[in-house]
Amino acid sequence: MTEPLLKVRGLTKHFPVRDGFRARGAVRAVDGLDFDVRPGETLGLVGESGCGKTTTGRMLVRLLDATSGSIEFDGRDITHARRAQLRPLRQDLQIIFQDPYASLNPRHTVGRIVAMPLQVNGINPPGGIKKRVQELLELVGLNPEHYNRYPHEFSGGQRQRIGIARALALRPKLIVADEPVSALDVSIQAQVINLLRDLQRDLDLAFVFIAHDLAVVRHFCHRVAVMYLGKIVEIGDRDDIYQRPQHPYTRALLSAIPDVTTLGPAGRIRLAGDVPTPLNPPSGCRFRTRCWKAQDRCATEEPPLITRDGGGQLTACHFPETGTISQDSGPVGATAEEVSK
Repeated sequence: MTEPLLKVRGLTKHFPVRDGFRARGAVRAVDGLDFDVRPGETLGLVGESGCGKTTTGRMLVRLLDATSGSIEFDGRDITHARRAQLRPLRQDLQIIFQDPYASLNPRHTVGRIVAMPLQVNGINPPGGIKKRVQELLELVGLNPEHYNRYPHEFSGGQRQRIGIARALALRPKLIVADEPVSALDVSIQAQVINLLRDLQRDLDLAFVFIAHDLAVVRHFCHRVAVMYLGKIVEIGDRDDIYQRPQHPYTRALLSAIPDVTTLGPAGRIRLAGDVPTPLNPPSGCRFRTRCWKAQDRCATEEPPLITRDGGGQLTACHFPETGTISQDSGPVGATAEEVSK
């Protein structure tokens, strides 16, 4: 088995909350994550808004500093690497932002936006930077002749393609894709996802893919990590997660999927209450305040993320679910947000 390209151990991010000059506590946005990503693999991060997915992605590319834990990329610990130490690694580690309207500088032409990574890193490819930028635009399905156009002249889907071209400019090994299709029309989402799949196959890219849409995750990701309130509650191969979920929260997410064979939300698990505040999360299992299987043990003992009941995935639950979910009721158009509605 190949060595992981990315190793994350005990990754934590706490944001201090202050009352004037006094510290009043900390928002525990991410609270101890462990996972690996191998070359050419896609790991999907799913969960409700506020569970720490985007914070995790930004820490992986060092846009945010971790409170504790370690991030090892391509055999090097980058957790506390300085800017000068990170610069050569930037060529191998890139990010695609969620909002294609806010992530592109409106004062720069498309050519300058895509060329910026090359210029910053002092790379002069054969044939010149302009030729390389036009090749990248063509690679993501845009007209190379649009080199001198500005972002406002493009649609949302085209702008996201520009962001993808920029991320590919330095030929990275790993891309963190932070909900790259959530701001796009449904008709455009499939085009962008298919583009990412083709690029992954042709360029042997690894992805950390952050998303809400469970259909997109099943279509694109090899492995899936389910997050709840800053922690991973279940992680495993795609088929294990979607067909044999063991954590009650994972099963609740999948139960929100519309079933075309019935009228109404038959079999849907409706979670009671709201997601607790990460400023003061519940003791023991963080999901216990909304879980229908919670017992006294759940309040006093935090379940470790381990293999349970012979399943192929790792699950953090004292009383894991059993049974399978039919492939016929696969996640078509369901989002993690729908569970709490």
